Amino acid sequence: MFDPVIAPSGTLLGLLQRGRGDGTLHALAAPRDEALAALNHCVLSDPRHDWQVENRSLYYARLFLDLDGGLDQIERHLFGAEDILDTGDSRTGLALAVLGHLASYGRNDALALLRRYAAAGSNWAWALDELALRDDDAGLRGLATSVLGRFPATAEGDAELATTVRDAYEPRPWRLWAEDPRESVGARVRAAQETGSFDRWQRQMRPSGPRPGWSVQAVFDWADEGLERGAVLHLPAARCLGAVAGPEDRDAIIEAARSGTDGARGAALHYLAESRDARVLDLIEAAVSAGSRIAAEAAVHAFERMCGPEAVDRARGWVQRPDELGASAASVLASRGEAGDEKLVLGALRETVRSEGPDAPLLRALVDGAGRLGICCAAPVLRHVYRETASSQLRGRTARALAATDPTFATGFAVECLWDCEETTREVAAQYAELVDARVAERLRRLAADPAEEAEVQSAIHDRLGPDPTAV
Repeated sequence: MFDPVIAPSGTLLGLLQRGRGDGTLHALAAPRDEALAALNHCVLSDPRHDWQVENRSLYYARLFLDLDGGLDQIERHLFGAEDILDTGDSRTGLALAVLGHLASYGRNDALALLRRYAAAGSNWAWALDELALRDDDAGLRGLATSVLGRFPATAEGDAELATTVRDAYEPRPWRLWAEDPRESVGARVRAAQETGSFDRWQRQMRPSGPRPGWSVQAVFDWADEGLERGAVLHLPAARCLGAVAGPEDRDAIIEAARSGTDGARGAALHYLAESRDARVLDLIEAAVSAGSRIAAEAAVHAFERMCGPEAVDRARGWVQRPDELGASAASVLASRGEAGDEKLVLGALRETVRSEGPDAPLLRALVDGAGRLGICCAAPVLRHVYRETASSQLRGRTARALAATDPTFATGFAVECLWDCEETTREVAAQYAELVDARVAERLRRLAADPAEEAEVQSAIHDRLGPDPTAV
């Protein structure tokens, strides 16, 4: 999947792609055709950089309801020729999730479209999961023949069916179908369930990895073998070292951390970091400066996991480094620094935004740090990140930091956050949005009454307005 192209933040499309509350507010004020065109563009071309952690589906579904939008474009998208050529979740997942929320709100056309796609579409498993949460038993039972017909009645087909049943995210449809009296449905699903349970049992009976009595060298060899297979085992190998290493092994572990093979070096660095060995910080610096890429990454990760004051003190000296260790030091200061570290964290925040833009991964820690340390002079750069980032997760973190640093937050961004796509951001808004704005009380009442709203948001509303928000 290519990275999505995000429109400028000042446009309606850019606001909706980012999932900002102002996107909904501007869409409701814009000509309906223009708003629906932008909304459909977002649903059919998922704008998220990481669809597994960022929310958009409920946000877009609510706007579909507010605009009374039709589903013709979603239907064409789901059943077009590309559905055969591109079967990845990223092409249809967002549209299916939006349909799921619309079905929860009583849109029968969305429910019917989900049923059709579950019967005939390539990403049928996602549609079936949506239906498992929203459809009635009769609707799900009606899909049994279509879904099971995807698996040929052969040894290979039965094996694929068993794997699908075993790994199903929502098991409800399969449980219903297992009760079907037809041999081609109920008996086949029950057989698949039994095979899947047997597969799990077999995996549990064949554990791989360290055994009691292993030596330190055996653990190092295991870590290296993992890298050869493409598996990074630094952390589990470090835990194994904690179980098998004795005082007599310390010199060998130090030597592995200084110049060992990549797997052994990563395991040794993590072990020494966990045990707070006085020499590990120098070894980490050496691995970053002169080690391989894998060794440098392991060293940085080991440093970030250190929680003692010695790590924070060393971070103050490393924060100016223009490499991964400097970025890691900034992250450590942001999460564990003290009152005197505000200037270092603020400097790192400004430099990261200047050099890497408002979507840099390091900003997650730096934004949190600005809020934790109460760096009020960070508010201007935080407001810039809030407006420009394409990550709704980062925007939510920024909103929380602004609540701690920006005195204008309650009457500014907090109001639009009530319409944000992320429930954690709406929760912050429910806590801080100033009630003098007439839109705030109305929105809080609507969220409190919405069965699709997250419990944490509704709890924040009840804490703010009392047990009966409609009385406000």
